[in-house]
Amino acid sequence: MSNDFFQGYKGHALEILKKYNVRVWGQAEIDTSRGLFIGTVLPRSENDDDLHIVMKVATGYNIGIDIRTIHKMKETGYKKANYKIPEKEFPFSDNLPFVKLFGTGGTIASRLDYRTGAVIPAFSPGELYGAVPELADICNLSTEKVFAVFSENMGPDQYKQLAIRIGKEIENGIDGIVIGHGTDTLHHTAAALSFMVQNPPVPIVLVGSQRSSDRPSSDAALNLIHANYAAGHGDIAEVMVCMFGPTSDEYGFLHRGTRVRKMHSSYRSTFRTIGDTPVATVKRGEIKPIKQQYNHRRKDKSVKLQPYFSEKVTMVYYYPHMKADVIDSLIDLGYEGIVIVGTGLGHVNKELYPALERAKAKGISVYMTLQTIWGYVHMFVYDTGRDMMAKGVIPAGNMLPEVAFVKLGWSLGVVEEEIRQGESFTSEEKHARVKELMLTPINDEITEREPYNGYLVYQGGVDEVEDFVRKFRK
Repeated sequence: MSNDFFQGYKGHALEILKKYNVRVWGQAEIDTSRGLFIGTVLPRSENDDDLHIVMKVATGYNIGIDIRTIHKMKETGYKKANYKIPEKEFPFSDNLPFVKLFGTGGTIASRLDYRTGAVIPAFSPGELYGAVPELADICNLSTEKVFAVFSENMGPDQYKQLAIRIGKEIENGIDGIVIGHGTDTLHHTAAALSFMVQNPPVPIVLVGSQRSSDRPSSDAALNLIHANYAAGHGDIAEVMVCMFGPTSDEYGFLHRGTRVRKMHSSYRSTFRTIGDTPVATVKRGEIKPIKQQYNHRRKDKSVKLQPYFSEKVTMVYYYPHMKADVIDSLIDLGYEGIVIVGTGLGHVNKELYPALERAKAKGISVYMTLQTIWGYVHMFVYDTGRDMMAKGVIPAGNMLPEVAFVKLGWSLGVVEEEIRQGESFTSEEKHARVKELMLTPINDEITEREPYNGYLVYQGGVDEVEDFVRKFRK
């Protein structure tokens, strides 16, 4: 057989495939010292070793089989797979709402690249409809690929572009907006849009998936169904994140964009509202509010658009024995805002005090958040906190660290825009204006109190928790 049948294989792995006449895309039985494996032989990454054969098994997962464990192999069938999902024109229905889907990339719009073995952003929003035809029963969907990047490559430029495009869609009378986004920094973008697109008349729903579309356990389709239903039919006109609620596919959560965080690297139910409850649950045909107060859908086209962001902002995670030169270097590099993620109630060591004093003298805005994630900064309890406040560090309430970072960049960006529009600030006045923007809640990024059920972290191994888990684990 020619090498065309052995895509990506080389060396010893190629030799054993040829020995047993097993081709890439062949259905095969591989007898090994670790047992019998049955599935489809897949192309290899061109960058990997020559000691493994890759197989997709019946569960949908890809496994690597060490050729040194193989006793024999047998090809039982052959069918070359096509991982390209065709784009389809979305059908129109007079009685359904109009939803705009912006694609940015990420796992919800991805496929497996068998050349490199990596998941790559490849599906256009039109292809998403080809994969999830149920969307046609929910809304009239128009799609636009804005970016094609993984979420770690999202940043201020993308936030601003999305905000402007959202504003235009609202002006055109859209009924709801969905943004497909990678999950790793989805909560950063949700926070940024919460500040840049204020008091919208329609739902703005960010959605992602933890598992790529080629996997049977992918959450992409159901998350898209939930998100589009919330955008087109829901009454909650806010920036929200829509992802799995439980690990099963019973319902999704709608999380407020300023209080949500990714909490697990691989669970489908990774997103959780921190220090509060989600806004609502959503499933096919039903949205059930959890919170009683939220921004309701309106018929007007009015929205407060502030697509501004200063990139001279950073976040520093404090660790014991941190040296002042960490902060000094940021000052020297011209940073105008620093968010510290401090210990306990908001603490750092005294070695940083000279650097904090220097930051204050330079007019740099420094805010304190917490490593504990839940809870409030209370810098007046201990001498350390009071000392830092005297040196210009401002407590950020119960703002999540990532949200504080995003809001500080936005606040400084707003002030820069005000200066461009003719406003005049002294250094002290600019600092005060940034503080006013930072500490004035826009959509619950700072709350007066956290509800009793806003902090739920249970530990396995004890009877009452194991009894509870057995009722819901499926």
